[in-house]
Amino acid sequence: MVEFRVSSWSELNERLYARSWYQPHGRFRSPFLFRGLPDWRYDRRTSLCRLGGNYAHVEDDLLRNFRKYASKMPTGREQTTYDSWWNWLAIGQHYGLPTRMLDWTFSPNVALHFVTAKFSLFATDGVVWCIDFIKARRYLPPSLKAILKKDDAVFFTAEMLDRYARTLEEFDQRVEGEAGDCVIFFEPPSLDDRIVNQAAVFSMISSPSRQLEEWLAEKETEQPDLFTKIVIPAVLKWELRDKLDNANVTERVIFPGLDGLGKWLRRYYSPNHLIEVDYGAKRLLGRIQNIENLCMTVTLYDGEEPQRDARITSKPGSLWWDVDQNTEVRVFPKPDRLGEFPHWSPP
Repeated sequence: MVEFRVSSWSELNERLYARSWYQPHGRFRSPFLFRGLPDWRYDRRTSLCRLGGNYAHVEDDLLRNFRKYASKMPTGREQTTYDSWWNWLAIGQHYGLPTRMLDWTFSPNVALHFVTAKFSLFATDGVVWCIDFIKARRYLPPSLKAILKKDDAVFFTAEMLDRYARTLEEFDQRVEGEAGDCVIFFEPPSLDDRIVNQAAVFSMISSPSRQLEEWLAEKETEQPDLFTKIVIPAVLKWELRDKLDNANVTERVIFPGLDGLGKWLRRYYSPNHLIEVDYGAKRLLGRIQNIENLCMTVTLYDGEEPQRDARITSKPGSLWWDVDQNTEVRVFPKPDRLGEFPHWSPP
């Protein structure tokens, strides 16, 4: 695995769009899919695995019962969806059913939105995981490679996978016989505008008990750049969030509908430039004045009176540091004591 900790917005974009020139097409077409998380420590196991217990043995029960009950709930597009176990799996993933799938996106900006969507985690380093889906195809069984080649496709659809196997059990058994194991990338049906706007793709490994990171670690010797980890320093999140807003990458677009609109307005009009800084002996309110070169200039308040301006930065592992006093501090976004500020105005 290749790992970077970026130091600026410019470097972040260079890393996200690395190797994007695709000579066969003569176009800039990135070979990567992206998965953004607001906390670099977040659990990267599948939702099925996070169930715990003997989770691999309940996978079929989950999907069978989801299909049984969901088929009685017509919801527009799902009612006309091609009736396939693969489409039911995608619908389940979309609506929170524990599955062996993981969500990815074609769009680096969509991934960055999920890195910066939770203001409560702005004091924590974020991460974008990038996987080279072109190189991952090397490990597909010959029969699956042939299906992609016949359709001149990059990703599988439900119809394509049905030609290979009608159920997950059949899929696992056939892959095991041909290749041992593999990871496929599955483009879900356009169930709603959310999937379309998020440029969604699902990954799935050919065993309910295997995790993608385990599989990638086994391939690292052969393909060291198959998987890239881009760590985003906490102090950079404020700049990222505002620049994504400027580019119209917001909850209103990512989650079309009234719920997304409400989320966007709630975040946009929150006083995100106000923080608390904990020095151990004293916890001070702070107003962000500037952010430059991974350093945040903050006016600190003790009560209503400004005390001093502090330069604060974040280090690896989400550690915060007062540069002038050369001491570790803790930063808390959106303080509870907003009423103690002399005044604040929305953006």
